[in-house]
Amino acid sequence: MTEDIISVSVDLLNITIKLNLNVSFVVFQRIHPPEFFKNKYAVDEVHYVHERGVNTDSGNVSKEASFEGISQFNVNNKILHPEIAECRVIKTDMELEVLRYTNKISSEAHKEVMKAVRAGMKEYEMESLFQHYCYTRGGMRHTSYTCICGSGENSSVLHYGHAGAPNDKTIEDGDLCLFDMGGEYYCYGSDITCTFPANGKFTPDQRAIYEAVLRSSRAVMSAVKPGVAWPDMHRLADRVHLEELTKIGILKGNVDDMVKVHLGAIFMPHGLGHLLGIDVHDVGGYPEGVERIDLPGLRSLRTARSLQQGMVLTIEPGIYFIDHLLDQALRDPAQSCFINNDVLQRFRGFGGVRIEDDIAVTANGMELLTCVPRTVEEIEAFMAEGRSGTKSFDGLSSQRQ
Repeated sequence: MTEDIISVSVDLLNITIKLNLNVSFVVFQRIHPPEFFKNKYAVDEVHYVHERGVNTDSGNVSKEASFEGISQFNVNNKILHPEIAECRVIKTDMELEVLRYTNKISSEAHKEVMKAVRAGMKEYEMESLFQHYCYTRGGMRHTSYTCICGSGENSSVLHYGHAGAPNDKTIEDGDLCLFDMGGEYYCYGSDITCTFPANGKFTPDQRAIYEAVLRSSRAVMSAVKPGVAWPDMHRLADRVHLEELTKIGILKGNVDDMVKVHLGAIFMPHGLGHLLGIDVHDVGGYPEGVERIDLPGLRSLRTARSLQQGMVLTIEPGIYFIDHLLDQALRDPAQSCFINNDVLQRFRGFGGVRIEDDIAVTANGMELLTCVPRTVEEIEAFMAEGRSGTKSFDGLSSQRQ
């Protein structure tokens, strides 16, 4: 059974969980005794309640937690929220162990997808393989979010894979595959993106863009430590992208001047990364006193905090060729003067590259939780191995051995 937690009451010395107990559950599901949940969640008290409000997805409001004698107390429904949010921002050692596990299994699942992908397959076949591996090998029944399996031009659609575009394109020879997928274990998520060529070999242009993004990822990882402001990490990634796009020939001119007109947001319109934990986009990004920066690119950051030891975040720089944004930049004289349109035309329809890793902030730097092939050489060698006849994942047979 999947238990329904109705409310969690917390004071300095006592934690109480109230669980829904519906008579139909007793008929159709196994009901564990309160002691089971007391041990499972390491709480002081567990009580069943027989009535509850429907969750907020329904539009109905749940009833507040109540107990005999509550009228004798002043009830404040706001003061605890920031405290609980902050508890979720800084991870305990046990939480970090679970997050290492989610990353280990999800990384292995990504590698199985890289081995298996072939031109002619559907994007959703790769989504299915990822989910199958996570559940069969890792006990992860759910993913942390809807899988994004974009190939070709779809790789420039930041949240592709939704119901309106359900990973249903046929993967073609020469496509770049941008697969953003993460498994979830006991509510703790992972969020990993791998970008690689469907046929196992990068073209010169694909290699150039991929290595530009990889350099920005590595630059951020080298700079991460407690006290660093996350918006500064976004700015660092932007600057590396602009420098690399200038080397490729897509851009021309002075990078400092490009930064002033926010040209980086044309190629990376999303934020560099976000807090990760019980939710894939976890809470605590903008506590009281931390304001969102209302500038292109930076306004999309899900946190503007300074880093602290124990935080877990994603680092996910990307370069995308999105026609709407490119056309917008070409119409703006302040930005178009830096664009070599003749070279840019070669990248129309290219799609995009994103490299996303999960990291934990340590006392002196960071711990990389994700473990997948990252350099061009590593990816090509790994995919060649997958095409050489090396046995790929077979979930059912592997369990019988």
